[in-house]
Amino acid sequence: MKILKLIPVLICIFMLNVASMCSSDDNNSNSAADPTPVINTVNQGTWKITLYNDSGTIKTSNFTGYNFTFGSGSALIATNGSNTYNGTWSVTSSNSNDDNPNNDLDFNIGFTTPANFADLTDDWDIVTYTSTKIQLIDVSGGNGGTDYLTFEKN
Repeated sequence: MKILKLIPVLICIFMLNVASMCSSDDNNSNSAADPTPVINTVNQGTWKITLYNDSGTIKTSNFTGYNFTFGSGSALIATNGSNTYNGTWSVTSSNSNDDNPNNDLDFNIGFTTPANFADLTDDWDIVTYTSTKIQLIDVSGGNGGTDYLTFEKN
């Protein structure tokens, strides 16, 4: 009988606990991050890849000697003086179709050839950026691997 008297008290304590979890300071903002500062940063000068980690395998040497120019009209050019490869790039606000929809910025890279450069093709999440360094990450949806890509200004 004592247990039956205790049940209403436990229910009240539970309800008070649940009610205390609600907060008016929850951030439900749907505003997206502004890509303009990142775009303005990469549009200046040439960049080199100082890290490409493909799911735990360092492949930075595939891009040694290449300078990357992030031009207007989403033109991306990689050249080492004798070879030139054309690609595309953009910086966009993340959305619900993204693998990480947290109102962050996506650094989108697209190359079709050669295979080493095609590996860079993805919608990378920006980890950090400064006027001289951009660190990117991509968590693969298929195999669960994590890739890291870092560009540094020449």
